[in-house]
Amino acid sequence: MDVWDKTVKPEENSYFNKDKPIIRERKNKSTDFIHIDLFSGCGGFSCGFEQAGFITEVALDIHCPSIETIDLNHKYTSTILGDIRKVSPSTIRELISDQKSNIVMTAGVPCQGFSRSNRKRNDNDERNFYFKEFIKFAKIIKPKVVVIENVSGISVAKQGYFFSSISKELEKLGFKVSTSLLNAADYGVPQTRKRFFFIGIRSEYNWLFPYGTHNLDNYITVEDSIIGDLPKLSNNEFKELYKSKPTSEYQKLIRGSNNKLTNHKAPNHPEKTIETIKNTVPGQPMYSNFKQRVRLNPALPSPTQICGGIRPQFQFGHPIQARGLSIRERARIQSFPDNYHFIGGLVQGRVQTGNAVPVLLSKAIATQIKKMLLGKKLKGFNGQSSQNKLI
Repeated sequence: MDVWDKTVKPEENSYFNKDKPIIRERKNKSTDFIHIDLFSGCGGFSCGFEQAGFITEVALDIHCPSIETIDLNHKYTSTILGDIRKVSPSTIRELISDQKSNIVMTAGVPCQGFSRSNRKRNDNDERNFYFKEFIKFAKIIKPKVVVIENVSGISVAKQGYFFSSISKELEKLGFKVSTSLLNAADYGVPQTRKRFFFIGIRSEYNWLFPYGTHNLDNYITVEDSIIGDLPKLSNNEFKELYKSKPTSEYQKLIRGSNNKLTNHKAPNHPEKTIETIKNTVPGQPMYSNFKQRVRLNPALPSPTQICGGIRPQFQFGHPIQARGLSIRERARIQSFPDNYHFIGGLVQGRVQTGNAVPVLLSKAIATQIKKMLLGKKLKGFNGQSSQNKLI
């Protein structure tokens, strides 16, 4: 059997809960700004929205380690572990503390079917149609704002069917829809990760995408992110003490007041792999057949960090050490704070960090949404409807 045959259904992660959804209800903290996170993954949207002043009241995902990670890091969040198709929208409504609050609903809908990094990408992949579940929930929950994030390929997949369908379905629910392709590096993330966003707002509001805070002249680099305060690791070694104080403003931001290092363990590489990384020039591919697997260039932002399948191998080589990245290093490249702990070990940690929405990009969008809901004047740019013309 050809493993790259697009007609063969992709193998599913064994950590998916395909049985009856498991609900963990928690007492909510009083707030005027409620966030609901569908297809939450490990909480990139949730972390960014909470940094912007929202409370994530409900998170739903099918991946067990991701929900365990949210349980650990978000003490006011009720979680649902299961297939969204088996969850009633009324179940989530019952978990929301105040239906009259400013509710924002987000979704990092599954992107594997659209992703250019997926050699089996297929327009008819059933995961591509999960946006319909999001629409069903939005119809019942009636949030003031909806946000859908996906890879750039969604805008052209199936001759524009998905782009058109998502926009039209949101408009049927009374939302005005704006779209744009955003680069996480423009918002202070040490990664050139481009993602497509749909923002749906109610008719009484007007939306502008937030301006980026960084550009080619001052992008946050791999060195800014992971070289300096993190201790060196030998093969399969784990360390939980920082090497030094932060050596960049980005490290200072990500560390905050955190004083215990977690998830900083090196992969257990065979000697041949160690030699391959050691002999690769930073910024160059480590394998001739897999050009996307590079040894990181310390002077640039990281390329897009991906999930890499259900049993992902290491994707990037460390720029100055002969090893792949620890989960903490991957988390920093996604702009998760150091006090955000990931459950599930190295392989499932790669799944979580590869799938996540970068936190600082999420925070930028959430901050802009909050300003809009408060009636403040926004500075930013229009989405696709005006060809991203700055105003």
